[in-house]
Amino acid sequence: MDIKDSQKKIKEFDKARGWDDMWNFKDLLLNITEETGEAWNLVKWVDDEKQREIVKENKEEVSDFIGDTMFLLLKLANQTDVDANQALEDTLKEYEKRMPPEKMKEVGHANKLAGGIDDKENGSNKSQ
Repeated sequence: MDIKDSQKKIKEFDKARGWDDMWNFKDLLLNITEETGEAWNLVKWVDDEKQREIVKENKEEVSDFIGDTMFLLLKLANQTDVDANQALEDTLKEYEKRMPPEKMKEVGHANKLAGGIDDKENGSNKSQ
């Protein structure tokens, strides 16, 4: 199932339960935070190698986290009338500009450049 189909299915799920007009943006964000905290508890305070091992050993729990979080994000998209598929496409296009492969391979990790090589605060893009 693709993102558009998933978003539609979640909309239908909520409508069938009478939840289509009942929502609270803040509570959904808190629920995402809670899900993230549960995943964080699996891997906090361990190095990258140990994280990989823990994730492998807890694949079902990691899968549940991803499913729950995607459900909540798509529910937020429905409630805010955002096309999640388009939002993801737009983000990927922006990331392609901000984090060109040759530069990211050079530095090894995007976090070393605070999310890319642009200067969003000043409205310019250093990669141009």
